[in-house]
Amino acid sequence: MSSAAGLPDGAAMPPRPLGGRPALPARAPGRAGLGLARRLAAAPWRWAVRRTLRGRLIAGLLILLAMACAVVGGATYFAVNRFLLIQLDDQLQASARIYAAACQHHDDGDAPGGIPGGGGPGAGGPGAGGLDTAGCGTFPGQAENTLDVSVQNGILTSHYLVNGECDLTSAERAALAGLPASGQPYTVDLPSLGGDYRLTAMPGPSDQVLVTGVPMASMQATLHNVEVTELIVFAGVLVLAGVLGTGLVRISLRPLRRVAATASRVAELPLADGRARLSERVPDTNPRTEVGQVATAFNRMLGHVESALSRRAASEARLRRFAADASHELRTPLAAIRGYAELARRHPGPVPDDVAHALARVESEAARMSVLVDELLLLARLDAGRPLASEPVDLTRLAIDATSDARVAGPAHRWVLELPDEPVLVRGDEHRLHQVIANLLSNARAHTPRGTTVTVQLAAPDPQHVTLSVTDDGPGIPAALQPDLFDRFVRGNSARSRASGGTGLGLAIVDAVVAAHGGSVTLTSRPGQTRFAIGVPRLNAEPVGSGPAERYSPGVMP
Repeated sequence: MSSAAGLPDGAAMPPRPLGGRPALPARAPGRAGLGLARRLAAAPWRWAVRRTLRGRLIAGLLILLAMACAVVGGATYFAVNRFLLIQLDDQLQASARIYAAACQHHDDGDAPGGIPGGGGPGAGGPGAGGLDTAGCGTFPGQAENTLDVSVQNGILTSHYLVNGECDLTSAERAALAGLPASGQPYTVDLPSLGGDYRLTAMPGPSDQVLVTGVPMASMQATLHNVEVTELIVFAGVLVLAGVLGTGLVRISLRPLRRVAATASRVAELPLADGRARLSERVPDTNPRTEVGQVATAFNRMLGHVESALSRRAASEARLRRFAADASHELRTPLAAIRGYAELARRHPGPVPDDVAHALARVESEAARMSVLVDELLLLARLDAGRPLASEPVDLTRLAIDATSDARVAGPAHRWVLELPDEPVLVRGDEHRLHQVIANLLSNARAHTPRGTTVTVQLAAPDPQHVTLSVTDDGPGIPAALQPDLFDRFVRGNSARSRASGGTGLGLAIVDAVVAAHGGSVTLTSRPGQTRFAIGVPRLNAEPVGSGPAERYSPGVMP
């Protein structure tokens, strides 16, 4: 509110350095400064991105309301300030006219208040430094603490404070003496009189300059009350808007939460098996709202996905039926081909060598095709969900039998058995579980070089689960092949070259049979170690009869 003496309101003061030191020229910000500025500018956006939509909406509402409150409060403050300043200037002009009239009568020899010759309370004439404290005498009409000063030739000749003590400092006297006699109001800080004063100076009789001032304390107190009131009111408005806005945003976003809940329930459905039914839909969709349009589009998308899944499930069912029917129908002609080939080879007469070789190849390929048909038929039955046999199976005995068969088929490999001391029982199909172990051992034998060590380990980590693993120290499986290794008709590449032909269905059968037993199979492979681990539920029952652990000892099989 205050400004330097002699400067009108709004006039800019020249900058003055602290401590009297000359101001240094500003330097352009460096790269570090620009980077810091960019990070500070981007910080609000990063904060907003990490928040939920509800939080961003509420924060945006409060920010907009705070900006509106700031604009309204600022406009109100400046309007009240200008109104009060106009009123104060009117009071100042009235006091100045009263003071000028009193001085005019005093100069004419007719002092107001019945005090001839300028006498009055505190009048001491020009004594005490040549300053007349009474000046033109006393006169009615001026408010309390109004300042009346007369200046002649740049020197204060009198000063008077209505109903108060007036003891001006030399700096204040100089500021008052330097006011131009233009009749314009100025704001000057007079600490000895309690703060800012609104002053005006006008020419008086006998080449005097008459300075009149009124205190601004009442105006400043009113403005302070306005500031405090605005802060309290606007803070209450922001708190109330935050509470009501939170409730309104929560109600408005309730349909969007229904969409998210529906999407979460759909995500938990087993869509991969093709048997899932997408009956979930977003309720209460209103196409006239944005959230309702999203819900409607989401329901339409779920309908399309359900239709696509149904078509895919029907197609897969037809494919499984075709594979099962074709495999079943092929078994009879394949058996006939093998029978006729064997019958031809048993012809009592001499058979040419090339014909005998051809018949042998027919028998070999027919046998190979019979194995392929049997595997396809097994996969088709497993895909159709047909249950397998369910009976107690001694997994320890199966591991020993399958490893013994693998040792005979691959004598160039080193076979190691690591079995628990007691038999481990599971519930399932003994023939299919034996096929699983045999397929893993055959895979390790066919895709590793001679001299490779293959370890079969059986363990029961807890009373509910059994883990059977087949580990070899061969060259490993390429990382690009591992994700698809359990798919059908997938064979290894040259990194694990095949010594004999295969159908590419062995690991697919392993995965399907283990899944049918409620278990899972995992693969970890790196150069020097490849491990297939099978986990199935354990049968919590006491073993019946003598277990294989009583007849075989874990260790290395020659």
